[in-house]
Amino acid sequence: MPKTRMRAAALSGSPDEIELAFYEALRDGDVDRVMACWGDEDEIVCVHPGAPRLVGAGAIRRGYEQLLARGALRIQTEQVRRIESLACAVHSLIERVEVVDEEGGVDELYVVATNVYQRQSQGWRLVAHHAGPASGAELHEVNDNPSVLH
Repeated sequence: MPKTRMRAAALSGSPDEIELAFYEALRDGDVDRVMACWGDEDEIVCVHPGAPRLVGAGAIRRGYEQLLARGALRIQTEQVRRIESLACAVHSLIERVEVVDEEGGVDELYVVATNVYQRQSQGWRLVAHHAGPASGAELHEVNDNPSVLH
């Protein structure tokens, strides 16, 4: 997606569209497009697995610059759960990340992530991203809601 189109989506897209643009930017290794998905508030927050909490756009940008310094991420999202209201949306999901090891092989890592979006005057924006490592057992969710058959 061209940079100008991504910025337009970030200003007027739905939470799902902002999330898609965010992960596409990570797959392209484009920090500017990643940051276009974020809100401008001083209190936006990002936590990468095993890393300190990053608060504010400058700290978050530096964190993504470090994360993408070796190139784009091979990342896909799965099992998205959504809670949405008129002004806020929370998405809980699994990130599947492919990592190339020293011998050139590919390992899959799984991350449990929560993305929080807020409707602002500019449109929906990411205001919090919190991610932590997942074990194989965490890929199958524990759910108290019974299945409904019709």
